Order: sequence, then C-alpha cells, then structure tokens
Amino acid sequence: MSTEAFPPLKNDLLLRAARGEKVERTPIWIMRQAGRYLPEFHKVRKNHSFFEVCRTPELACELTLQPIDRYGTLLDGSIIFSDILVIPQALGLDVQMVEGRGPVFTDPLVTPADMSRLSKNVDVEKELGYVYKAITLTRHKLEGRVPLFGFIGAPWTLMAYMIEGGGSKTLSKAKSWLWKYTTESHELLQRVTDVAVEFLVGQVRAGAQLLQVFDSWAGELSPYDFKQFSLPYIKQIATRVRQQLADEKLPDVPMVIFAKGAWYALEDLTDIGYNVVSLDWTIDPEYARKVTQDKVVLQGNMDPTVLYGGDEAIRETATRMVHAFGKDGKHIANLGHGILPTVDPEALRIYLETIQKVSSELKK
Repeated sequence: MSTEAFPPLKNDLLLRAARGEKVERTPIWIMRQAGRYLPEFHKVRKNHSFFEVCRTPELACELTLQPIDRYGTLLDGSIIFSDILVIPQALGLDVQMVEGRGPVFTDPLVTPADMSRLSKNVDVEKELGYVYKAITLTRHKLEGRVPLFGFIGAPWTLMAYMIEGGGSKTLSKAKSWLWKYTTESHELLQRVTDVAVEFLVGQVRAGAQLLQVFDSWAGELSPYDFKQFSLPYIKQIATRVRQQLADEKLPDVPMVIFAKGAWYALEDLTDIGYNVVSLDWTIDPEYARKVTQDKVVLQGNMDPTVLYGGDEAIRETATRMVHAFGKDGKHIANLGHGILPTVDPEALRIYLETIQKVSSELKK
C-alpha cells in the first residue's frame, strides 16, 4: 500500500502538544492501549500467536485500531501494535511469547562469544518490513482520526532481554556483563543502536507521525551506570534519526523518551534531542517541571493500578494529576507505564473522560 496521499489528519492535538505548542486541552493516549485488557483483542489473539499478529500487517492494524474504534474522540493518538523485541529477532535471536511467562529467548547470549551468532549486517527492510507495512496500512485505515506512533525498545533494555533470556527481577546476568565485559557490552549496545536508528527512520518513511523509545529497564541501573550504558545510546538515536530524516527530507517527527524508573536522569534526558520526556508514576509532576524547566513536554503519569480503584479514585487521581502538571504546563496525559491486562475497559473510559473534561476547564 502506498505512503502517498495519506488521509488528512483531523485531530492534530497530540502533535501540537508534542512540539510544545499551547493547546486547548491536554491530549491523551495510553501505553499498551492496543492490548490484553480489551475483549476484542482476545478474539483476534485466540487464533494467532503473538508474533504472528505482529508479523501480519492486517492483524497488527486491526489491533491498533481497536481502542480508537472503542473510545472514539476520547483518545488523541494511536500506537502501532508491535513489540520492542522485534529488534533482537532481526539480529538473529529466537523469541517466543509464552503464555503466563511473557517473552522467552530460546538461546540467549551467555558470554560475548555468543555475539558471533548475531547478524553482522542486518537488512532492516527485509527483517522488519512487516512493521512498515502495518504502519502504512494503519495510516490509511485510521482515516486521519488521530496520529500514529512508531516505537522501539532502547538499547540497554534490549541488551538486558537478550542476555537474561526474558523478564528478570534482578537483571544480574545482564548487569554482570557491564563490569565483566565492558568493551563487548558497548559493542552490543552499539549494534542494537545502529539497527534501532534505521528502524525508526523506516517507520517514519512508512507513515509514523511520532516516535517513542522505551527504556523499560533504565531504573535498574545506578545513575553512574545509566550515564555509561544507556544515555549515550538513546542520545545517539535521537541525533542520528533527526539527521537521517533531514537528509531524506522526511518529516521531523516529535520524539519521546521513556526511561522508566530513571527519576535521577530527568535533567540529562531534557537536552539530548527528544521533544517529550515520559514519566513513570513515582515522579511528582511539579518536581519534573522544576528539574526540566519546561524545556521539554512531559508525558504521563498516573499509576496504572489506580484503574482498579473505582470511578471516584480514578477521577480524583486524574484531576489531581492534571492540576499538578499545571494550566500552562506542557503535558501529554498517559499512564506511568502500560495499562495492565486485567483492567476493566470502562475504568479506562473514566480516566480518558476525566482528563478531557478537567484539562479543558483548566486551560480555558
């Protein structure tokens, strides 16, 4: 499907807010909004494996549209249905999504010698072209209702998965590499970064209108180690992606960084080339505004578990959050992490409605 002549965008609120422009209300989208909390998601998933859905543009598109169809004008953005682990797959590692366990690498990296199993020259178009096709198809099917996010996992988070072989409470295997095999760790992070840059540019080429980098395990690093093993690579991604977009005369799309748990790095994250810094729920919005000095747009950050707390708790917490980011604050509303799989979709509706109502009144 052609990337020519996408339908015109009818709601550009999220794009304007992401660029730091003054907006009439706070835009909102939700991490993992195309996901397991929706009954319609399970109808599609019961006949297809997780990565089969990711690799089938029509199915990925269908899941991306589900929350937009359900919530209508309550959502101001969509995010392509995919997974951060498609980059390790492109590098040659086998990843399975196992029910009840999450992602499992059948043969993770144990020592640097295992890096010889990774593809040296990844043909990103060949390995991940299905994501591009899904993005292009979704841009057409959205019919301009809301803008579309593309995304990647950050190099440190992906490296950690590739070594741990899946989720981990301590990340002891991955973190031990940082000290035992420092040079090789940097080499691995650089190889992931090179693929990530190309993949993000390809997503914009395919039609993505914003990009988010998920550093889900940033907070597992000390401030010193974050500066050594994460920050240089997420900075490099922003710099190189922008340069390549300019070289190819592609749109200079807003970029978001979400370094979960890295509250200590807020100041560092403010001036490395991202328009938006996403906050988890452990960061006070007023503190974040003070540290970032309103140089970037802030995104977030209600605790996702509040959605289990009943309508009153949701309304109260959402209202307090909107006021904490302030009348003149640059803010995109979201949760402090992805929506949890057992949340009632109607609880999310209350959150979306409250953000719209309260922010419209506040910004009058």
